[in-house]
Amino acid sequence: MTLHTGEKKFLARTLLVSAAFLGMLAFPGAPRASAENYDSCQRRIAKADHKLHEAVEHHGWDSRQADRARHQLHEAREQCWNQGHRWWDEHEHRWRAERDWDDHDHDRH
Repeated sequence: MTLHTGEKKFLARTLLVSAAFLGMLAFPGAPRASAENYDSCQRRIAKADHKLHEAVEHHGWDSRQADRARHQLHEAREQCWNQGHRWWDEHEHRWRAERDWDDHDHDRH
């Protein structure tokens, strides 16, 4: 069986479109999972940051509650950094790509 030039082009296009379609079916969740991870990290850091502010306000800078909240904020930042090499800066409302957070940034008045 010999294929003519038009049939070869049609077959090549069909294979290309089929491969592209199968590729889209194979990886439908990849971008979404990444966005969900960033949203989850952002919420976790914002919540930990808020808890630290509350602990400081209600119990003081050097309280056991503030120390625990500082530790939780550090853990949230560390987890986000390990997942995507980014962390959410709640005070500047932006993602940061440098591991440059200060664990005592809330200690200053």
